[in-house]
Order: sequence, then structure tokens, then C-alpha cells
Amino acid sequence: AFLDLTSPSEIKGVWKGSATLPCAYVPREDVVQQTLRWTVVHDQSSGTVFWRDASGDHVLLSEYRGRVTVPKDLPGNVSLHILNLEISDRGTYTCQVTWRASNNSLIAKDVTTKVEVVKVAATKPVVRASEPGLTFPPGASTSLTCVASGSPPISYRWFRGAPEGKALLLSSQAELAWDSLQPSDTGEYYCEAENR
Repeated sequence: AFLDLTSPSEIKGVWKGSATLPCAYVPREDVVQQTLRWTVVHDQSSGTVFWRDASGDHVLLSEYRGRVTVPKDLPGNVSLHILNLEISDRGTYTCQVTWRASNNSLIAKDVTTKVEVVKVAATKPVVRASEPGLTFPPGASTSLTCVASGSPPISYRWFRGAPEGKALLLSSQAELAWDSLQPSDTGEYYCEAENR
């Protein structure tokens, strides 16, 4: 097909995460891209998010400034990348490209993608060990890393089970590291992951 734009009909982004709204075509030597416009229709408002022409790239809606980019050096790829997604970013986005053909006529095509922004609870974390098997000689070094997915930011806490059943908070980082393990470090360790 002649200069058809391709894009999925719907994208689900994660709140506070990032999303790429794909829009692409196969470049041809006999036509030159003139303009690219990304527009959005929200519940209450609409406008031009991003505009590219010979003068450069322009982000026209202030709430997207510093959060949106389109690749510069990938011919035919005019996808919109949005950082730090807000719930208010949900809406219908349209990618519109115009080209100039060798006979000077203009060709315009557009494609529309619906964007949903969802809040995702932190998953049950998994513990990644620096090496398999968690039995070490005294003086060895090792680390444990807590990993979860969900809407960022995710905070982590490491605990150690105490003999009387209480938990001792060891760290508020994802990684728990030992430079020189001692016999007294033997025990049960667990981590907690939390987001908003």
C-alpha cells in the first residue's frame, strides 16, 4: 500500500510509567516527509501535542512539555514517546503525516490510537540472589535483590526474622549486600514491595 501509516488501535500505559504510541511508514525515495502532527482528544479538551516541520520539533500543549519525544534519526518511525504518564493523558491520539511527492503534490495520511492509563498494584516481589545456593563460607560477600513490577515508584524494605518472632528492618533499598559474611548472619531474610 502507498505510504500507509501503521499503528495499534489501543494502548494501555501504566500510571507514572512511559508509553510509546507507534506510528510508522515505509520511506520512499520519491516522496519527502513535510510535516508530522500528533493531536489528542481528551474528555474535556483537545489540541496538538507535537508538531514537526522544517523548522524543527514543537510541543504545543504545555502539560506535555518535557515529557514527549519522537525519534529523529529513524526514517519512517514517527512514534510518540510519552514519559511519566498521568491519568489525564488518557484519550484518543492521532498521528498525521504529510509528504511532498516528486510532482509537488501533497499527500496526507492519519491513524488513530486510543490510550488508557491504568494504576497497577505492586506485584508480590521475587528475590534474586547474586549466585545460586545461599550457603557461604565466613568472609564471603553476597547480595540479595528484591524485584517487583507495577506503577512506579516502587519502594522496597528488607527485614530479618528475629528469634522472638519480631522482624528487624535492615534496609530501605532494593539490594541487601554483605561485604564479609559472619556465622551470625545466618537466618531468614525477607523483602516487601510497595507502591502508591
